[in-house]
Amino acid sequence: MIQLIAKPKIILQKSAFWIIAGLVFTILGCKGTQELSNPDGTESEIELPVEDQFTSEDSLNFLKLLRQKEAAISDYREAYPKDIEVLHVDLDLAFDFQKQSVRGIAKLLISPHFYETKEVFLDAQDFELGRISLINKDSTSKLGYQYDGKVIQIYLPEATGRDDSLWVEINYEAFPERNPTAGSSAITDTKGLYFIDPLDTIPSKPTMIWTQGETEHNSKWFPMVDKPNQRFTQTFALTVPDSMISLSNGVMVKQENLGNGLRKDFWEMNIPHAPYLAAVGIGNFGKVEDRWKGVPLGYYVEKGYEAGAKKVFENTPLMMEFFSDLLGLDYPWPKYDQLVVKDFVSGAMENTTLSIFMEELKLTEREAIDSEWDYIIAHELFHQWFGDYVTTESWSNLTLNEAFANYSEYLWNEHHYGQDVADLKLVAETENYFYEAETKQVNLIRFEYADSEDMFDSHSYSKGGAILHMLRKVVGDEAFFESLNLYLTQHALQSVEVHDLRLAFEEVTGRDLNWFFNQWFLDKGHPELLIEADYSQPENVLLSVYQTQDLNTTTIYKIPFEVSWYVNGERKVKTLVLERAFQQYALENTDAIDQVYFDEQKHLLALKSPGFTAEQWQKQFMQSQFGVARYEALDSLKAGDERGILLEVLKASLSDPFESVQESGLLTFISGQEWLLENPELEEQIFDLVNTSKNNSIRSTALDVLAANWPDKYYSTFKLLVNDPSYLVAGSALSGLVASSDRKLSEEELAKFELESNYRMIIPLAEYYLVNDVKAKGGWFTKKVETLSGDGMYYFLGYYGEYFSMNPEEGKEEALAFLLGKMKNDPQPGQRLGAFQALLGFADQEEVVEAMSRIASEEDDDFVKAYYDYFLSSLKFEN
Repeated sequence: MIQLIAKPKIILQKSAFWIIAGLVFTILGCKGTQELSNPDGTESEIELPVEDQFTSEDSLNFLKLLRQKEAAISDYREAYPKDIEVLHVDLDLAFDFQKQSVRGIAKLLISPHFYETKEVFLDAQDFELGRISLINKDSTSKLGYQYDGKVIQIYLPEATGRDDSLWVEINYEAFPERNPTAGSSAITDTKGLYFIDPLDTIPSKPTMIWTQGETEHNSKWFPMVDKPNQRFTQTFALTVPDSMISLSNGVMVKQENLGNGLRKDFWEMNIPHAPYLAAVGIGNFGKVEDRWKGVPLGYYVEKGYEAGAKKVFENTPLMMEFFSDLLGLDYPWPKYDQLVVKDFVSGAMENTTLSIFMEELKLTEREAIDSEWDYIIAHELFHQWFGDYVTTESWSNLTLNEAFANYSEYLWNEHHYGQDVADLKLVAETENYFYEAETKQVNLIRFEYADSEDMFDSHSYSKGGAILHMLRKVVGDEAFFESLNLYLTQHALQSVEVHDLRLAFEEVTGRDLNWFFNQWFLDKGHPELLIEADYSQPENVLLSVYQTQDLNTTTIYKIPFEVSWYVNGERKVKTLVLERAFQQYALENTDAIDQVYFDEQKHLLALKSPGFTAEQWQKQFMQSQFGVARYEALDSLKAGDERGILLEVLKASLSDPFESVQESGLLTFISGQEWLLENPELEEQIFDLVNTSKNNSIRSTALDVLAANWPDKYYSTFKLLVNDPSYLVAGSALSGLVASSDRKLSEEELAKFELESNYRMIIPLAEYYLVNDVKAKGGWFTKKVETLSGDGMYYFLGYYGEYFSMNPEEGKEEALAFLLGKMKNDPQPGQRLGAFQALLGFADQEEVVEAMSRIASEEDDDFVKAYYDYFLSSLKFEN
């Protein structure tokens, strides 16, 4: 191969201004004057120029630069200083369901890290404090303290050094409900500990308690140094109703019957972990037991859903085996419980030995047939190594937790479901990042965030995972996983920063990887590539690659990449390196070809413009052996206007071996009646997929095509499959029955479907009632809206609002109260948004719009608030 490199012109020259500015910089401070000493010892003032005296463009630019440099110091978020270390936490907790408070006695074993100290500072948010004591061998002595509602400053009787340790006892009552604040897109609330229906007043909600400590919210219910670079062992004694079970980190060592309907459970965690990973779960849960290599596993869910939980979490032992083998390090904790709770404020949380999941994982046995929750289960499990066993030292390094958990989803898909599924998931992750990058580009490792919650974004998750995948491709699989093993074993039960990861990879590979970590972990942005191929010499294609990103804000990248082509169906590949703004590569391919592929498998985090014509996309679809490349080709053709070529590819997509390609093609035909009428063979293909596909999502989508185009013709098919075990299939079949114009559902059928609890059955029925203007269904709508959650609730809210706007006499006021309450109080931003959208059906009523506006003014989620403001401003303009 011959590599041709174009040399750029020298465009940067030294300026006399910068020489002068360098001198000024040494004397210019924040103030307009500076005091200097005269030779006689007296002080004199030298007047320095104030900002409004700088009038030239150079001077203004200098001042801007100066402020940026100053801000880089003042805004820096350092890792929390380890003045003291909390080595062990002993808690005795009782829960007041009436007051929604926690009464506790905390005994903390504390030791200075290095320097002597006479003061101890502990995080404790919204506590009422009692006595604080120093525990001696045979006695206790009262300690003085100050408390500002957030931090306890405890005064020790004498200076204590790093070779000493002491026990401090704190009596307190914590009030998690006080002073709640907004969280992030990943963690939507900051109470730390949550009472769900504590007085058992809501029929559809079970009473339970659960915690959510990340980032620094566990100090809402027990005192500690609530920072990720701390690590302690713990003993939790939990007083709970004897009708409930308790869960916590580590293992339960004993239980005591206290009488009066109470019991005390003792949990021990003898391996140290970070404060935010401490957790408690209390409720009337059902349990499914499992094991992996002697490690007890428990899947906990509301009673009645155990069979579904067994199916949802069934791959946990396989995941533990796979990840343990892959990392060369067995699952490092004594047990692993997974708990599904009500109203969780995140998707899931990786508390050590006790992951907690949102309610969407609570499924019946039938619903679990189509469970697609492996990704989140793998994510939290992988955290038990990356995040729990080895923990980021600061939130600035959060991606050392989340990138690995994100990438575990790729690893599990690759292992269990195949390369195509994994690659398409990676593309979805990169798209998440690119969407966010349109308005936000920040360093992956960043030390200038406004709030730690800001770190929970698509940079830390999606971009981080994609970067790990590229690192794997740079060093190779063997080196990648050996490096991860070294990183985990070298830093076991320790806090880490990004350079610890880099050094582990460098030790294993023997290569300097600063270039990779600097451009991906320690800088912002991403490459934007323009790719051109010159086929004038088909035996030696010339490939030109341009980096077109804005160099004022983004670096020039060094990017190893693959270029590939096919000769008589055989794939040829070369690995090349891009390290200039513009480079050309003579491929020396020998065989005459007319099409090459840059990053065919979509391994790179880069926006790419291959400049393909419709014919070239068609050829990619027909040639590529990778499902993700065929999916890309089909997707690109769907966005174009070459309908003839698209139709040929769509025909081929229906028999594609990659099911996501099949489904993408089917979705196009839902609104493609003209094509279907002109090509009757397609109808037969689609009908065959209903009957022959082993993938319920494919069968469901094929039914949707039939329902959208021939609802009456396939009525008997819908009638048969509405009883299919899969709710995906049954729900689509019911949509087909609803769409029929020739026949209406009987009263008996309607009554049967009204008893369904799954939203895939409820929503088609709701649509039937609306389309056919069926009356006296207000009670049914009310009952269903009280029982749904998650996606089902979100989708149903629109039908609910529309029904009562059409039939106000059946309970409009109650419906408005429900929707306004949900818009104001629901912990999930998506549910608040769904309630708002439903309320738009009442936008002709001024008092409703005013109530919506009042609630919108209190919204703290930026995306939701922007959505509110857009539509409310339109309503005000119309009125």
